Parts: sequence; structure tokens; C-alpha cells
Amino acid sequence: MLQRICTSLFFFFLFSFTIIAQPTYWPTSGWRTASPESQGIDSAVLAEAIETARKSGVNIHSLLVVRNNFIVAEAYFYPYDGKAPHDLASVTKSITGTLIGMAIEQKKIKGVDQKALQFFSKVKIANKDARKEKITIGNLLTMSSGLNCIAKGEPTLWEMLNQPDNAKYMLDLAMVAEPGSNFSYCSGGMHLLSAIISNATGMNEEAFAKRFLFEPIGIKQMIWPVDPQNVNHGFGNLHLLPRDMAKLGVLYLNNGRWDGRQIIQADWVKEATTSKIKTGGARDYGYGWWIPAAGGLIPYEASGRGGQQISVMPSKNTVIVFNGGGFNTGDVMKLIQPAIKSDQALPENSAAAAKLKTVISEAAKAAEPVAIQPLPAIAKLISGKTFTVENNWIGMKTLTLRFPEVGDPTAKLSFVENWNMNRTEKLSEVRPIGLDGRLRLSPNGRYGLSVGVRGKWEDDHTFVLEYDEVANLNSYKLRLNFKENSVSIQSKERTGLFDEKFEGKIEATTK
Repeated sequence: MLQRICTSLFFFFLFSFTIIAQPTYWPTSGWRTASPESQGIDSAVLAEAIETARKSGVNIHSLLVVRNNFIVAEAYFYPYDGKAPHDLASVTKSITGTLIGMAIEQKKIKGVDQKALQFFSKVKIANKDARKEKITIGNLLTMSSGLNCIAKGEPTLWEMLNQPDNAKYMLDLAMVAEPGSNFSYCSGGMHLLSAIISNATGMNEEAFAKRFLFEPIGIKQMIWPVDPQNVNHGFGNLHLLPRDMAKLGVLYLNNGRWDGRQIIQADWVKEATTSKIKTGGARDYGYGWWIPAAGGLIPYEASGRGGQQISVMPSKNTVIVFNGGGFNTGDVMKLIQPAIKSDQALPENSAAAAKLKTVISEAAKAAEPVAIQPLPAIAKLISGKTFTVENNWIGMKTLTLRFPEVGDPTAKLSFVENWNMNRTEKLSEVRPIGLDGRLRLSPNGRYGLSVGVRGKWEDDHTFVLEYDEVANLNSYKLRLNFKENSVSIQSKERTGLFDEKFEGKIEATTK
């Protein structure tokens, strides 16, 4: 008996303190998965974190935990299923910074001290002065150009997007500070860097990225919008799969090296992820990367509006990826980090593994439907009538609701193409509306991605319509207050993008 006990204890301690071997593969052609315990991570803690996130109703779309090049947890939260590329928002800025570093390595750009205006010699630039001439590549990377780029609400970005030449609009801005003197969040400056990549390399940012960054690490699926000059949005709107976001995190985790090949120079990885400027907030800024306060597990991360994030933990050989439609990543990260228990394998825990599998499955399901309330009298009066609305930031032009006696109601909406108010083309769409609390998903939203719509009557005259673009990130709650011949609309975007009021009037009755 004593011998059996001693033998069992020997194998238990041998298993428990086995050092996790370095990965023997790279996920270029596909990821491998492993149990959390085999990589020193506690399944029970992960399960509790995912279940807490789901039950609290936060608008998280995806969570990936990668350790030692293995996916140990991967959860998708309804209505996002991880099969479509997701808008990265300002995570795009970290990738733009990466591509600038690669262009410097290729000697297409001389370095971070090269003057930005040298790449726009053929452009007649307004408000040109000595300070503007001093703006460097490094100033744009650290958002310290000194241009009059307004950070709060980013009105400069929206104005830029409504111009026929986005880069020229930014170049024409007046100077308000000496370059390099202070940080001012400026998406338009990152768009100038995209234009610089185009001018320096002879290919736009997407083509350059595909050839030198994405294809070498196996990223094949993406959406990357362009401006009228075919310059990719250097500030945001790049769409990638969560698994491909994780590849970028692993690339940085390994100092730019991938399967025996140096994709990004290690010196650039170090410089990009080192504090270059104080922001006045809790995090400093590098070259497109955010630098949290020293002492935590995460020395640098890429972050974007709504909950897009690539967090890199070199000391734990771990990458954590989030996507969302409007949530605080820090709240969920606090639940995830304690799961990293050891640098050695932990004993397998079949009960916790089963729980983790269950909560991941539950996260992917739609909520239980609720009872549908009787329609108010005004629903019949406005059903099928088209309302033409005032100019608004979401680009809506017309709205028609139908409430049939049988089947789902529908919303027919028309938007200005690309949601750019200076363009006259319209896109029309008919979307089913869920009145039972469940989003009705339909295809062919922006970039061909799905849209989810649901609604409810808040009172006898107010219909609340939720228009969720899911992988396209934006989600609008439209509070529609109807009179027989008019509608007042309060439009609020869930991630804080817009909050506005506008009016609509009857245009015509559709038979």
C-alpha cells in the first residue's frame, strides 16, 4: 500500500512540475488547440470569466487566449460567430505603425525622423509654415504632429472622411503646437501615414501588408476600406478574423520572428512598444501601440473602440484577443488573468474542462425569446409609410416599417453610400425585425456582412429599433417617436460614436 501511494505521488509531482515545452509549430496554416491545464492555465477560472461576461450582458463578441502558440480558449458570443472578419477599429493603427517600420527596414522611408511633407511634394498645401515643415514620421506615429486635430469626439476625422481628398484635408490643417511637444489623439494623422506608405512603396497599405506581413504569417481574409485616392484607412476599419489578430500578437510576442524568418525587425518591435510620449491618461503611447503602466502582465497592447484588443504578455508567452460591440475590455481581462496559474503544466481537470465547453457553447446561443406585446394603434397607421429624414451622421435617408399580421415585421432603410453625407448614391435594404428580444440576422450589410435587427414598442407612440452591424462593430439604437405624418428620431451608437436627434416626414405610401 505504502509503495503504491509513493509511486502515485511520484507521478503526480512529475506531471505537475513538467515544464511546458516550447511550441514545435507555427500557426501559419492553422491553429492547434490544447487544454488550458496543459499550458498552465486553469479551466475553471476561464469558465467562470466567460460565464460572468455572458450573464452580465456585456457586448463582447469574441475572446481568444493563446499560450505557447496553442489556442487554449476560444469563445464567440451571439450574434458574432467568428466566421467573418471583424472591424478592428483603432487596432488598425498598431498595424499601420508596424507597416511603417517595415517600409523603413526596406529603405522606402529613411526613418522616423524623415519629414512627412517630403512624401507630398506634388500637393499644394495650405497653412504651410515652419512648424508644419518640421512634422516627422515619428510625430505622426506618436500623435504629436501639432496639427489642429481635435481629439474629443474626433470631429476632424469625420470632416476628413467627407472630403474628396482625405490626405490633403489633413495636410491643410493649421498648426496649433510645435511637433513633438504634446500628445493629441489624431486618427487623421494615421491616415497620413497610410498615404505615406502608398507614396513611398508604390502600393497601398493593404497591398504592402499582404505581401510583406499578412501572407508570410498566413493571414488571407480581410476587408480594408479605402478613401477616394485608394489610400487604405490607416486609422481604422481594417477587418480581420480574431484568429488572425492573434497571429499578429504572437508575431510581436516573438519579437517579429515567425517560423525562422524575421518578418519585423526586432529593434522596431522594441521601439514601437516602448513609451514614446505621455498621453495624460493611464497609458502611454508608442508607435501605434498603447503602453500600460509598468508592473502589470501586459507591457503593450493594441486597442480599438468598442472592445477590440490584442494584449501581449511576453513574460507568460500569452496573447489575449478581444472583439466587441461596446464593452470595457479591462473588466473582462481582470477575470481572465488569474487563470494563468503556472509556467508548468497543471493536472488536467475534467469537470472544469466540461464546464468550460458548456459555457462556450452557451455564449454562442441567442437569448431566450420574450413574449411579444400587442401592437399599439399607431403601428397600423404608420405601417408601410416611408419617412424621409434630415441629414444625420449615420447616413440614413429614408425609413419604412411594416407590421404584417403574419410573420416578422420589417424595416426598409436607405443610407447614403458609404454613409458619407457628401455622396448622393443610396443603398436600400429590407431587414426583418425581431419583436421577441432576439436579433433577426440578415446578410448583405456593409461589405457583405450580416446585420441584426430587433425592436419593441416602448409606449403607444415610441418604437425602439436596434440596428446591429455585428462584425462591422457599430450598433444603433433608434428611438422613433411617431405621429401620423412625422417621426422624431433619437439615434445613439452603442460604442459612443454618435448621439443625435433628427426629424422625418412622410414621403409616400408604399403599396
